[in-house]
Amino acid sequence: MSTNTYQFLLEEYRTIWKNRILLSENSSAEEILMETIKRELLDENSHPRARKPIHDKYVSASKRIIQSDLSSDTKVELIRLHVELLQQLK
Repeated sequence: MSTNTYQFLLEEYRTIWKNRILLSENSSAEEILMETIKRELLDENSHPRARKPIHDKYVSASKRIIQSDLSSDTKVELIRLHVELLQQLK
């Protein structure tokens, strides 16, 4: 994927998770997006005792993406990235 594609997906991702802080210190859009999705799947934004299993987080993230107003192509790409990272984290 091109840099512009990652930048677009990152901006679209931000519309779904409005209150999520995405750090961007000298990082590319790809790095920020992938790290943010990884943190979402690992439930790192929750207190350790309240964290859910990775598969539960994948399902809830996918539902949120599907229910959003994003285009179908964007939804597919974001879910594809979630699947890719889920497989890496297993």
